[in-house]
Amino acid sequence: SLGLTPRFNTDHSNVRFVCSGSRSPLLVSCKTRNHGFGSQHKRQIAKKEPPKEPQLDALLRPASDGDVKPENISGYEITSAPSTFPAGSPALRDSNSLPVDVGGGETNSTIQPEDLIKVIKNAEKNVLLINQARVRALEDLEKVVEEKEALQGEINVLELRLAETDAKIRIATQEKIHVEQLEQQLVELRMELSNRSGSQGGTFGINETYDEISALGHSPSHDANMHAISEELSSLRAENVSLKADIETLKEEFSSIKTTEERVVMLQNKCANLESVVDDLEVKIAAAEGDVAKLSSLKLEYRSLCEKVEDLQSLLDKATKQANEAACVLQQNQELQKKVEMLEEYLQEANVLKLSSEHMQSYHDIMQQKMRLLEDRLQRSDEEIHSYIQLYQESMKGFQDSLSSLKEESRRRAVDEPVDDMPWEFWSSLLLLIDGWALEEKISSDDAKVLKDMVLKRNRRLCEAYLECKGKEEVEALAILLKLTSNSTSSRLHIIHIAAEMAPVAKVGGLGDVVTGLGKALQRKGHLVEIVIPKYDCMQYDSIHNLRALNVVLKSYFDRLLYENKIWVGTVEGLPVYFIEPLHPSKFFWRGQYYGEHDDFKRFSFFSRAALELLHQAGKKPDIIHCHDWQTAFAPLYWDIYSHKGLNSARICFTCHNFEYQGVAPASELASCGLDVDHQNRKDRMQDNAGHNRINPVKGAVVFSNIVTTVSPTYAKEVLTPEGGRGLHTTLSSQSRKFTGILNGIDTDTWNPATDAFLERQYNSSDIEGKLENKLFLRKHLHLSTADATRPLVGCITRLVPQKGVHLIRHAIYRTLELGGQFVLLGSSPVHHIQREFEGIANHFQSHDHARLILKYDESLSHLIYAASDMFIIPSIFEPCGLTQMIAMRYGSIPIARKTGGLNDSVFNLDDKAIPEKLHNGYTFFTADEQGVNSALDRAIHHYKNNRQSWVRLVQKVMEIDFSWNSSASRYEELYQTSLARARAAKHA
Repeated sequence: SLGLTPRFNTDHSNVRFVCSGSRSPLLVSCKTRNHGFGSQHKRQIAKKEPPKEPQLDALLRPASDGDVKPENISGYEITSAPSTFPAGSPALRDSNSLPVDVGGGETNSTIQPEDLIKVIKNAEKNVLLINQARVRALEDLEKVVEEKEALQGEINVLELRLAETDAKIRIATQEKIHVEQLEQQLVELRMELSNRSGSQGGTFGINETYDEISALGHSPSHDANMHAISEELSSLRAENVSLKADIETLKEEFSSIKTTEERVVMLQNKCANLESVVDDLEVKIAAAEGDVAKLSSLKLEYRSLCEKVEDLQSLLDKATKQANEAACVLQQNQELQKKVEMLEEYLQEANVLKLSSEHMQSYHDIMQQKMRLLEDRLQRSDEEIHSYIQLYQESMKGFQDSLSSLKEESRRRAVDEPVDDMPWEFWSSLLLLIDGWALEEKISSDDAKVLKDMVLKRNRRLCEAYLECKGKEEVEALAILLKLTSNSTSSRLHIIHIAAEMAPVAKVGGLGDVVTGLGKALQRKGHLVEIVIPKYDCMQYDSIHNLRALNVVLKSYFDRLLYENKIWVGTVEGLPVYFIEPLHPSKFFWRGQYYGEHDDFKRFSFFSRAALELLHQAGKKPDIIHCHDWQTAFAPLYWDIYSHKGLNSARICFTCHNFEYQGVAPASELASCGLDVDHQNRKDRMQDNAGHNRINPVKGAVVFSNIVTTVSPTYAKEVLTPEGGRGLHTTLSSQSRKFTGILNGIDTDTWNPATDAFLERQYNSSDIEGKLENKLFLRKHLHLSTADATRPLVGCITRLVPQKGVHLIRHAIYRTLELGGQFVLLGSSPVHHIQREFEGIANHFQSHDHARLILKYDESLSHLIYAASDMFIIPSIFEPCGLTQMIAMRYGSIPIARKTGGLNDSVFNLDDKAIPEKLHNGYTFFTADEQGVNSALDRAIHHYKNNRQSWVRLVQKVMEIDFSWNSSASRYEELYQTSLARARAAKHA
């Protein structure tokens, strides 16, 4: 609503500033109120009562002495200190207070520092309140001016409307007068007509005149004019009534406007008064600021005086303390005086002893010289003894070598020396037996001649072999004796490995390590070893030396056609390797990955046929063809096709590295490589035990191979059970005579911490300090915390597949962190949901100080993790062999493994009393659950933290264990020789 009702106290004489501590302050209130200004309902202005006079003595006080928030203040109490303090003020009664001259007053009063602080605070509050009141007054003044301008605009509008209304009234009055004149004329005409009607003679004329007038009055134009005039007259009358009401309203508004003008004048006067009040306030504020400045200086002086008093008090305390100390010192001096007197007596006695002490000093110097001479002699003697020990060790080593050579020579002589304790009947019967076999053509004449010579020499090995044949069938006896002939003639074998992997050029898992490691071990034993693998586009070509393509085209059969193959040759780790590149439209091995394609069965059946075709066309006559896993398990190709083409000299050895992967496919796909589907799709051949129309390459290899092996003795037992055999346990049981398990080894040239180029520092079992340096380097490389060098580091390098116990690996990460360790994982998963799960875990630990997950395979980083880790976790659900635990121990990392497969054959629990202590090398658990992992991991970390010396000895012990391929290669060599001997015996039989 329109209305401005400001309330200002204009009594300037009431403005005083009083300390809040005073009991009787005289207050002034600058009180304002917000008002609303509007122009929409103008007619309501006249209806409002005239504003009342403001209450000049309105007082507003803050609620308390606390802080006042400006935004919540509607009224202000402005107080300040008077120019002089009353003598009887309660705030100034303390007689011990300091004298202060305030504002130049005449009376000197004594006040307390607390009262001064209160005065200063109240002065600051008053200054703040005055400034706020001034701001609010200026705001109200601006609003008054704005309202005045708005009222002036409304007055102008009303004046315009009033002028328009006056004009309309004048026009309406003129029209009304005109109408009244017309009506008067009409009345006069009617009267005139009525007067004329009195004379008859004039009746006709009058009637005519009346008729004319009537006709004129009733003509359409006249009626329309009259109707319009009537309507206009009615509207003018209505508008006249409205205008009268507007005029009354305007009169009221005029009176209201006059009142408003008076109020505006009054407000202007009040604004002027307010400005004068503000000026006075500013003057007094300036005076108050001067008082405050003086009070501030007094406050500083007071503080300085307080500090001086404190300093004086501290000095007094020090002086008192020093006086006490002086008294104590005086007492001590008296005691010292007594002691000095006693010392003087002792000094006289010491002078007597001085001469004797000088003699003792010279004696002491002589003894020191003698001791130095003795130390020099002792050092020289130690050096001489050390040199003698070295000479002794060298001589002992030479003696041991000589002794070993003598023992070997003695053993050879013992073997070669004739057996004198066997009767001649024994040798005669053996000679007759050999001649009988020769006549019956069960053995060749050459073999018979060798055996006869051995009989004549009464060879011990022949004697032992013949005794071993007692009670055995003739075929087995022939195999045993013919093995002697092969050893005596030539022990060199021609072995060809056909595989899908080979480390380091094409490696996915342990298969590639086995092919390379076993091949090199057999090569070192003097055998001719060759490797045949596919030429993948994603191979590590930089690991192949002298790679070149042969100028020959090899054609092989597939899908009723002959397809060309390009043959490449090169050396890998010193082994000769043939790489087959099929020129097939499907580009079988140009897929960017080794496995996982929809047509893997076609890819590797094509490769197996092309590999055998290569051996055939190259004219090779190998003794052993060693195939690995289902990708090259097509032994029927050899027997059904290539043995009839002349490639019939070899025995087939098949090694299954993991029976979970069997390459099962529809039986119809077997026809692509040239095998008879009906002939092979039988229960006793390649037909899968779980389906009639599916063939199983692994089953076919088990049935058709001469030697069947797997990668550890424990796994060989596990696969004979329904759980471990994955459907092939019945087939393996029926072929158990040729089935065995041989624990894999590792390539000790590749995995050697003493020569490993990937390490920050090389080390060995006698100097394991390098392991600590590699640990520190890995932590920095992966941005792990290096604050605690003794914090245990647990490593894990694996493919993240269910077989490896991924849920236990995940649990081991968190358990290791709970136990105060660090965890590093290297590996990836071909299973998408497992890969995504571990990517989430890796992101969670991306910035963690003690855990890092690297979800890829990195050869150089794997070497560093093996060297840096204190422990290695291998929680496999099943593990055919496992090379991780062997490599870890080679680098001094203690394995924590589940007792299954090859882990059970290579890791022996430190807490198992049933196992000889010399075999203890790690920590194991049996149950594949979190409790099992906790048990082994807790024991390992507890050992690491609480018995460091024992842990160091354990690290040195596991680094010296021989996990090389030597013993494993000897087992394979024995299997090869036995199988070849049986083949020769069967051939002659």
